Amino acid sequence: MNRVLKILHNIRSQEDFLTSDDFISNGLLDSFDLLTLIREMENIFSISIDGTEITPENVKNLESIRSLLEKYHVSDLRDLKG
Repeated sequence: MNRVLKILHNIRSQEDFLTSDDFISNGLLDSFDLLTLIREMENIFSISIDGTEITPENVKNLESIRSLLEKYHVSDLRDLKG
């Protein structure tokens, strides 16, 4: 998850994404950030995320992002802390 954490920190460097269980309700990400995150994950992992998958629930926390990426067969996700 190092690459995902790097994307998140590029979006909001001051936030602690490792301890949050809900990035959006905790105010770590807004709707624009969500789209930026999706776009960057698509670029870095060479995937195309279906529009129906672009929901707050799918980027709620590191575990939900892991699940989303696994649907697209992204395998380099090791542990949550990188």
